[in-house]
Amino acid sequence: MSLDFHRNWLPHNLVINTWDDLKPYYETLKNEELSSIAAFQDFLLKTSELESFVSENYAWRYIKMTCNTIDHELEKNYLYFVNEIQPHIAPYEDKINQKISSASFANELSKNDKSYFIYLRGIEKSIALFKEINIPIQSKIQTLAQQYGTISGNMTVEMDGAEVTLQKASIKLQDPNRSVRENAYNIIAKRRLIDEAKLNTLFNKLIVLRNKIAKNCGFENFRDYKFESLGRFDYNVQDCLNFHKAIQEVVVPLQAELLQERKLKLSLEKLKPFDLSVDIDNKPALKPFTTGEELLDKTILCFNKIDPYFGECLSIMKEENLVDLESRIGKAPGGYNYPLAERGKPFIFMNATSSLRDLETMVHEGGHAIHSFLSHPLKLNGFKNCPSEVAELASMSMELISMDGWDVFFANEDDLIRAKISQLEGVISTLPWIATVDAFQHWIYTSLPHTDEERSEAWHKFFDKFSSNLVDYTGYEMYQKNSWQKQLHLYEVPFYYIEYGFAQLGAIAIWKKYKENKQEGIDGYKNFMKLGYTKSIPEIYEAAGIKFDFSAEYVKSLFDFLQTELDALKK
Repeated sequence: MSLDFHRNWLPHNLVINTWDDLKPYYETLKNEELSSIAAFQDFLLKTSELESFVSENYAWRYIKMTCNTIDHELEKNYLYFVNEIQPHIAPYEDKINQKISSASFANELSKNDKSYFIYLRGIEKSIALFKEINIPIQSKIQTLAQQYGTISGNMTVEMDGAEVTLQKASIKLQDPNRSVRENAYNIIAKRRLIDEAKLNTLFNKLIVLRNKIAKNCGFENFRDYKFESLGRFDYNVQDCLNFHKAIQEVVVPLQAELLQERKLKLSLEKLKPFDLSVDIDNKPALKPFTTGEELLDKTILCFNKIDPYFGECLSIMKEENLVDLESRIGKAPGGYNYPLAERGKPFIFMNATSSLRDLETMVHEGGHAIHSFLSHPLKLNGFKNCPSEVAELASMSMELISMDGWDVFFANEDDLIRAKISQLEGVISTLPWIATVDAFQHWIYTSLPHTDEERSEAWHKFFDKFSSNLVDYTGYEMYQKNSWQKQLHLYEVPFYYIEYGFAQLGAIAIWKKYKENKQEGIDGYKNFMKLGYTKSIPEIYEAAGIKFDFSAEYVKSLFDFLQTELDALKK
């Protein structure tokens, strides 16, 4: 496998220090003559090459900053790009987009190749939403959103005589000793509470700016604008609301059964928020690895057992140091797979602390990584920019498929079964949380203005709507009301969340196919990832051998299958 990047147009020694380093190339594209279809296709290749170069440059600035939020030079380097380079690029991108869209050869390509139809459809959407007045506002939003990672990355607590990140502290929530769990929960929640006002202030600023962008584009609210800017061509607002209802009707009752089982097995009169991560048989927490290096090595072995190509992708990333896995003070929260557009080899970032949840995150991001490798050979950078409903299908499917190789993490059969049960129960718990966050976002941007307290009340309302109310938060209400602040998507990538729900359904369907015929399941999995975004979302799902469907009936059919698999593990 060789994916080393090669530049055909840009100089190989080109670097970005200032806007002046990039401007000549954008000027060339803006002024280039498109006298034939060959010239037009060459123009698209040059545009793609420039996009890839700029994208990867931005990616490395972001990656380095999130790996070390304490280093202000890294932050300064990232913000320089956001504030001093991106604002210059945006008007040129709009002019280039208009040039592409209006070219007489565009329709010819679009008619003959569906890939170009999808690509040009996205360009036309970008043109429709471009407003020069929004450029400085978007820069300001990116600058503010970056503060969330800094604030969260600096959250530490003292536990067992040492200063640790909240991620490491949360390991104690799996302790069989209930008093230890309660103490850890209080320590973590109190630390979050310290920054509650700061995070509210930050979020209020983001809301105002996002709403201003929407108004400038002629939309009534940011929600409606965002649906357009995300290119949601294959579903609408009402479809999301219907999906919320399906989750409430089908999945919430299954989650209630799991919570009731947990309450009975733990012999608790009341189930408290600090009782949700401990093993229901009060066994010590599973520890699938001890270091980030071990996590990576075992994941490579796991992927090799599923398909040697999958393991090879991660081996290349290990060899080229394209991972940063362990949690540490000053590191931004969360986890991500960042595609590096030129080289076709992504970067995986996460905050591992030796927990089962970390294993799940690693295989999730590993699925994204394989997607990056498989879609990289596509001709244009625009062909590879998958919508989230497709990107998350790759990652969430791998969470389930990879269970076939989890024995490399768990030599003990009982531990392996415990891990698989936890994964499937996590799928059931995930959908109600996704519906809660998504419904909350709809409310936020369609209920302006509102106060911090009104927002907390709305969060509580949606939290109750998509939960069984079997968890007793009495005495912990002050922590629960700000729990939405843990969700970085609300700050950094608004409305990027319901996609996890759609993709989760697709992942269950792919896993079902894999269980029925492993080779067909793997072939379908690879087939859709190779497509990038060269077909519509329903067509991409069809390439995987599944449906893009989120009706209550379809949700029920998939969760009936999942419940059968879960019951079999528990026998």
